[in-house]
Amino acid sequence: MASWPILSLTTFLPLVGALFILALRGEDETIKRNARWVALWATLVTFAVSLILWWRFDPALPEFQFVEKHAWLGGYGTYHMGVDGISLPFVILTTALMPLCIVASWLTIENRVKEYMVAFLVLETLMVGTFSALDLVLFYLFFEGGLIPMFLIIGVWGGPRRVYASFKFFLYTLLGSVLMLLAIMAMYWQAKTTDITVLLHYSFPRDMQSWLWLAFLASFAVKLPMWPVHTWLPDAHVEAPTAGSVILAAILLKMGGYGFLRFSLPMFPIASHDYAPMMFALSVVAIVYTSLVALVQEDMKKLIAYSSVAHMGFVTMGIFAATTQGVAGGIFQMVSHGIVSGALFLCVGVVYDRMHTREIAAYGGLVNRMPAYAAVFMVFTLANVGLPGTSGFVGEFLTLIGTFKVNAAVATLATIGVILSACYALWLYRKVIFGKLEKPNLAGITDLGYREVAIFVPLLVLTILLGVYPKPVLDISATSVSALIDGYQQAIGAAKSAALVK
Repeated sequence: MASWPILSLTTFLPLVGALFILALRGEDETIKRNARWVALWATLVTFAVSLILWWRFDPALPEFQFVEKHAWLGGYGTYHMGVDGISLPFVILTTALMPLCIVASWLTIENRVKEYMVAFLVLETLMVGTFSALDLVLFYLFFEGGLIPMFLIIGVWGGPRRVYASFKFFLYTLLGSVLMLLAIMAMYWQAKTTDITVLLHYSFPRDMQSWLWLAFLASFAVKLPMWPVHTWLPDAHVEAPTAGSVILAAILLKMGGYGFLRFSLPMFPIASHDYAPMMFALSVVAIVYTSLVALVQEDMKKLIAYSSVAHMGFVTMGIFAATTQGVAGGIFQMVSHGIVSGALFLCVGVVYDRMHTREIAAYGGLVNRMPAYAAVFMVFTLANVGLPGTSGFVGEFLTLIGTFKVNAAVATLATIGVILSACYALWLYRKVIFGKLEKPNLAGITDLGYREVAIFVPLLVLTILLGVYPKPVLDISATSVSALIDGYQQAIGAAKSAALVK
């Protein structure tokens, strides 16, 4: 499709920026300033290049586009990259949010600025690579590689309990991924290839599918995260710097959902069908239980972190409903949640930078001093609730419709989560924004500055635009989703026919 390696360029441009930063020499203040500017320009150029991918992508084609393939690892693996309608939205989401994260860290990160910017740029390369890899070995390297910079971002620039949180995050995700590595080896021995495009059409034996599916679940469930392996997420969010929380919520969590769409559903369709009731049960528990836990939180970041687990419950529910609306809704919900949850963590970061506390009880009556902030926070809170007219509504609505077709009871129980999300989100907004400005330490608090407005405006526009006009995301993934569902239904039909013959 592309005469020049545009996908590799999008993937590795941030790495070039990181090398530039590492080469910086001079006085400490000069290095800090230059590191920030190099990181910003590297992420902006990467975003501009990724928009060419969007521009030249043909949504009518279900196959992978911008494909690059080169021999690698002495023939045991290939450097194989490409995107389809399922992976491209996540590539664009990653490249779009990174410049905002760099700007959000502009004044808040003062120590080890050079290393901080390098960590973020390396992380961007690994995240884009994860969504673009078409070889199992390459996917695993990108997928696992993202752990290292995130571990450092939390562990070096995080809060008081950063070391505990970073190790918990690392060990949880690594443990699940070891099982996925064993599954990848088993798939290679069975199919004699690690090429994802070939494996998507390979029929694994039914018994083997179950074990492979469970091994991949171990990795993706932790990454997403699903209940009950979600406990690392609130700790990681609370201790991570603001930009770290944004990337963690907006992109890293989506790798789990993407994994289900790329591997579990198309490669192990019979196992996905067999285990769907279990996934529905876990999804409903995640939606209802973590919403109830969010209701009793005293820390703003923890509340939003638990709401992320609840929203990801809608994603897994929609994906394993295996209907067109369910899968399309899952993809849309992940993109929307990436924008909205990222914006909510930035909102918390704004008041934290001023007051150095995230305790909900420490605030109240901010609308009197920060009207612009109150307006911005309101839009993202309502989007998080799933108000019609915001992007949060479209994804939840589609996943519920898609699930209702398959299991009305599950969809009905999941709607309880919609009500609970309104309870905790509006409670948080009321406690922080409304009421009298009685706390004496809040008297001198200032409203949004130009830098903060510049960060929030694109997120506001996207939240409203995708809520009113969801077509760009839904259209680009429609053909790939249809192909995925058709392949899944054919495999299930063939398995049922074989069972009848026996």
